[in-house]
Amino acid sequence: MALVFVGFMGAGKSSALDDILDTDKLVSEQLEMSIASFFAAYGEQKFRRREEPVVLRALRSGAPAIALGGGSVLSPTIRTALREHTVVWMDVSDETAWARAAGDDRPLAGDRAAFEALHAERRPVYESIADAFVPEGDRLVRRALPALEALAQAPAGTKLVWAVAGGREYPVFVGRGLIGGLPRPGRRAFVVTDENVGALHAGALRDTHRTITIPAGEEHKTLAVAETVWRELAAQGMGRDDHLVALGGGVVGDLAGFCAATYQRGVPVVQVPTSVVAQVDAAYGGKTGVDLPEAKNYVGAYHQPAAVITDVDTLTTLPEAEVAAGYAEVVKTALIAGGSLWERVAAGATADERVVLDCARTKIAVVAADERDGGVRQLLNLGHTVGHAIETVTGYRRYRHGEAVALGLLAALRLGGTDDLRAQVADLLAAAGLPTTLEGADPQDVVAATRLDKKRVGDSVPFVLVEAPGDVRHGRRVAASDVLSAVRELAG
Repeated sequence: MALVFVGFMGAGKSSALDDILDTDKLVSEQLEMSIASFFAAYGEQKFRRREEPVVLRALRSGAPAIALGGGSVLSPTIRTALREHTVVWMDVSDETAWARAAGDDRPLAGDRAAFEALHAERRPVYESIADAFVPEGDRLVRRALPALEALAQAPAGTKLVWAVAGGREYPVFVGRGLIGGLPRPGRRAFVVTDENVGALHAGALRDTHRTITIPAGEEHKTLAVAETVWRELAAQGMGRDDHLVALGGGVVGDLAGFCAATYQRGVPVVQVPTSVVAQVDAAYGGKTGVDLPEAKNYVGAYHQPAAVITDVDTLTTLPEAEVAAGYAEVVKTALIAGGSLWERVAAGATADERVVLDCARTKIAVVAADERDGGVRQLLNLGHTVGHAIETVTGYRRYRHGEAVALGLLAALRLGGTDDLRAQVADLLAAAGLPTTLEGADPQDVVAATRLDKKRVGDSVPFVLVEAPGDVRHGRRVAASDVLSAVRELAG
């Protein structure tokens, strides 16, 4: 089994690792002329026929690392042969690819518009065959190599996303049967879980030193519970060469991540999300924290995980209401991503492995562009301004987080004026068993609570509004009277 690097021209495949076998060089040697010259003389179709047997021989050669030409994966025969290997897609932006490829004697890099159209055409092919997703930057591959090697030993079907946020990088594994089978950093593992998840899954974790169990539920995501965890860690002698494992849903991930960020001024945390909310959203990006009675997530820190191990099998143990609550985050992420993810969700796709993976990739890409909410990361707050306010005024007890976000999504879509899309989303949420009407909260109180949103600037609370799936805007100013009307509509 080789590491096979695929991607568009200019992605840096041939320099990803030392001593990599470059099939473009092999093809050029076989042709006894440059690829550009062959293209000019005989055309692409004849080139692909000559390229295919060379690539297939390379894949059978036993070479540990192979770089494929950008268009070689168009061959169904080559795609079939790739199933025997670990396929690493080195993603690259149009800008970077063009800067590297233009004027470099590449036959398909003569016209910028055609170049970008070709890239868009090939992206779904790379995506469909990839086992690992690495953002642009060939140096990243060297740092990701231990994770790529672990991927080769993981259960069949496991995917790896290499996440980059600020100055930190970490692997995200998504698949089935992963909880006990992947390496973790640090000398000893101290597990933080809740009483529900621990009973179901803590036994599957291997090589753990101690387990700290906290009460289940958002109402326990508090400084008092965090202090209990800190003191347990201190009593058990946890050091900075050890690590925390956050085994649970969003509450456990947030609280354990916050404890890791602050204990001895920071120790590594491995997120092992077991709820839909956590697997599609909360486990990635490094936001940690606890709630105050006054507002949600008001005390926290950015602390990127050392790794995320997303075992989709754990979702089968969730109550139906928890699965439904997580679906609100799926819809939110799909609205932000647009494209094929939105099309699948709009058609009724549930939180299967592919949806979880694509939601994770969407969030990881947003966080890579803006780790600390300075701009584009605010898009991830879609539906949360009103949703968090609903949670606050109902004491974190009446609504699960995802249920409140579902209501917040409907309010945001009304504020954005996308009435047809709002009706479509309302149908999706209702079909999943989520609430579409607000009960147990005064709309005036909800609007007042939005003014405590932690993203406010001065007296202004910025909203995230949707123009269309894939076209979502942050920093929108909305009149308080309009917010009140949208929340009153929820209350009927």
